[in-house]
Amino acid sequence: GLAAPEGCKATPFVVSASRRTDIIAWYSAWLVKAVKRGQVTIPHPFTQLPYSVSLKPENVHTVVLWSKDFRPLIENRYGVREALSIYEQLYFHFTITGLGATPLEPRVPPWTEAIKQLPEILKIAGHPLRVTLRFDPLIFWEEAGEIRSNVHLAEPIFTAAAEAGITTVRFSFATFYGKVVKRGWKWFDPPPEQKLEIASKLVELGRSLGLTLYSCANPLLLKAGALPSSCIDGELLTKLHPRGLPAPTEKDKGQRKECGCTLSVDIGAYSMKCPSGCIYCYANPIT
Repeated sequence: GLAAPEGCKATPFVVSASRRTDIIAWYSAWLVKAVKRGQVTIPHPFTQLPYSVSLKPENVHTVVLWSKDFRPLIENRYGVREALSIYEQLYFHFTITGLGATPLEPRVPPWTEAIKQLPEILKIAGHPLRVTLRFDPLIFWEEAGEIRSNVHLAEPIFTAAAEAGITTVRFSFATFYGKVVKRGWKWFDPPPEQKLEIASKLVELGRSLGLTLYSCANPLLLKAGALPSSCIDGELLTKLHPRGLPAPTEKDKGQRKECGCTLSVDIGAYSMKCPSGCIYCYANPIT
């Protein structure tokens, strides 16, 4: 039998596509086939047992899309925009770290290009609260004897996002998992007081631009004035749903302890290697 994850038992459920790989940027053709089939079978991230998830519109409350490049959707490549139009609600996490087209994110568009996708994404979403910017992660590394980071890019990115109509930003500091450390970069993890100082400045910058900042799975940053993030937020998705249909609101136990996300079913797989090649990624980039 198939081991269905908890979120599948209640309908309609929230589909996440995906925390495990960039489906929109690299697997849009796969997604179209899955949507047309009305279901997808994927390996459980821990047990590797296959489970099936219904993708029929009557079973899906919202499809949450995570990407660093929404061009395939905007341009309807492989018919992906059309395929996803059967769902009543799409919610977008658009990650722009400012490091696109650098050795850290070799096959991600430069931020100046990526940001131009926002007006069209907002149009597809139909409501500004259905699109959030992820300036995530904040990352520090040593290069040529100096500590470098993407923090200085917050101002131009936040400004451009606010001008496009974005109202919320999610951020966190990079977590250097064992496999990330092995990739040969000299990472630097700032001490807590430095993180707090940086976070306070980002919150202030956001405020000045009319942006609300949410901190992803880091209680320390709440002291800086950031709000705790539920990147998948059942209450918000219920409020934004065109018919006010209730989404699951219980905590997603499959996420980290500090994570504020509510239940969803992720249809990505770590075996779907991501060609973006982000060096700091906890999944499996093709590097």
